[in-house]
Amino acid sequence: MVATTVHLLRHGEVHNPTGVLYGRLDGFRLSERGRAMAEMVAAHLAGESGGERRDITVVTASPLQRAQETAGPIAAAFDLPIGVDENLLEAINQFEGLTFGVGDGSLRHPRHWPLLRNPFRPSWGEPYRVQVDRMLAAVDTAREAARGHEALLVSHQLPIWVTRRALENRRLWHDPRRRECSVASLTSLRFEDDRLVGIDYSEPAGALLPGVAGVPGA
Repeated sequence: MVATTVHLLRHGEVHNPTGVLYGRLDGFRLSERGRAMAEMVAAHLAGESGGERRDITVVTASPLQRAQETAGPIAAAFDLPIGVDENLLEAINQFEGLTFGVGDGSLRHPRHWPLLRNPFRPSWGEPYRVQVDRMLAAVDTAREAARGHEALLVSHQLPIWVTRRALENRRLWHDPRRRECSVASLTSLRFEDDRLVGIDYSEPAGALLPGVAGVPGA
């Protein structure tokens, strides 16, 4: 029986002073606190904060800047290159670049209302099932590359969350306010050979979470 773990890490806090839903847009980097979060996660995984050093042999990230910057300290801690996998990208969203809200955001404009016609798909962006399928492809690639060890994949809140829901046999549509996927959190998938045997959730940068700025799905 070969044990392999694939960690899905959500990137750290992003510098986003205007509060837009940035999605796949270029130019959104980690904030100062986001960089501190990445360093804290790296120290946690490397056993520098009192725990056991993890057996990470693969580090791969979404090509977006915030994900690459989050992966940097972890790759350095384990002396590994950062791989790039587009399957880890943020979900496509038609509200990219806009503020998202009812009172003063995009939802006040009738031209956007047709995008909300089907929240179960969802109609405003990439279907949940498509996100899950590409994320599972990234997980399978990483699991094979790190077989018998651990892999670290840096991605984004919504793709990570719907992947977890799929693996737990839960419906994919959900209330975004109830996602358990904070910035710089780890959703760890434990496998025995090719069989998923457990899912763990942790927040190694939890001390930096209070007051974190962000937008749904970031």
